Amino acid sequence: MSAAAKTIRMVIMGAPGSGKGTLTSRLLKKLPQIHSLSTGDILRQEIAKGSAIGTTAKSFISRGDLLPDEFMARLVENELQAQKWLDGKTSFLLDGFPRTVAQAEELVPVLKPHGADINFVVELSVPPEVILERIDNRWVHSSGRVYNLQYNPPKVPFKDDLTGEPLFKRPDDNPETFKVRLDKYFAELKPIRDYYEKQGVYHVVRGETSDIIFPKLYALVEKQLAP
Repeated sequence: MSAAAKTIRMVIMGAPGSGKGTLTSRLLKKLPQIHSLSTGDILRQEIAKGSAIGTTAKSFISRGDLLPDEFMARLVENELQAQKWLDGKTSFLLDGFPRTVAQAEELVPVLKPHGADINFVVELSVPPEVILERIDNRWVHSSGRVYNLQYNPPKVPFKDDLTGEPLFKRPDDNPETFKVRLDKYFAELKPIRDYYEKQGVYHVVRGETSDIIFPKLYALVEKQLAP
């Protein structure tokens, strides 16, 4: 009998504009045994339902306040329990949480009793100057379709391929504004990188495009899953 594949409980870290969403989606399609939990998606669903969790979240968001770390950790715990993924035998990926050491520490008492500690963290490392150039060339359609004038241009300049409607720039899609977001991300990244490096679970995948990064990411995760 062949050995069973390992269980992976992972977090992917990536700067805004690094392609984290695209890469995560590609990874999950190739490895369907990994279940994804997006805290952003859960919050939007709970707010839409008008649940107790959604009402509490909405009150914080409407005031412009960050949701408490303990609240977010419990949100993750509730969803993992509801999906029956908190059994120490199920592989999952947390999207959007944790982002800070305080959040990572809040997760420990949620996961440890079930033998489901985070055991694999990947940082997608894209040079800041590449991200800023990517953002400067990014145009979007109201449907959410995204174009890049350099490597994914629309067929007709500044027009959506499907509708022919004009494309537009997001308000913060300019190098000056986006650099502030990047600086904040990198300032927050170092402490949580140190936290997970001490546990021996931190890995870095480097590249300038998603097509360069993805094969490296996939190989790294596949190796982690191998018996």
